[in-house]
Amino acid sequence: MNFVELFLNQEEKIREMSTMASTIVKEHFDPIIGAAQNDYMIKKFQTVESIKEQLEHGYRYFFVIKEDKCIGFLAFYPRNNAMYLSKFYLYKNERGKGYSHNMLDFVVEESKKLGLHAIELNVNKNNSACYAYDKLGFKVIRTEKNDIGSGFYMDDYVYCYEF
Repeated sequence: MNFVELFLNQEEKIREMSTMASTIVKEHFDPIIGAAQNDYMIKKFQTVESIKEQLEHGYRYFFVIKEDKCIGFLAFYPRNNAMYLSKFYLYKNERGKGYSHNMLDFVVEESKKLGLHAIELNVNKNNSACYAYDKLGFKVIRTEKNDIGSGFYMDDYVYCYEF
């Protein structure tokens, strides 16, 4: 498995990331939070412009590559004393194959390079991915309900993985 970093000057790759991210997120989250909120969140977080803005503010985005095929993506950035894992996604047909272990190992190694010893992320309380994070060794440390605008909220567990 390879992780190919996305950079701000790669306009075509940013468009590719936006398209892939929107596709994966749309498929996964519509049944959980509804199409209206999901469409709002995709526009807020996964457009070409929002990905560029995130890259400008220290996010690192990566394409997840398996046998020369893009199977997902991840994004993270240092926040406080932990690496914040903002995106950790695979296409539906690639889930359940154990790839998340390799993805987590990669994020751990990148975190260690910065002297960090924990990874945090938010997960919707109704997301089936909670089971995957539990299996990977993440622990729930709190809950949060965040207003993201237009009358929508993110009702999440905050998970932490320490190493």
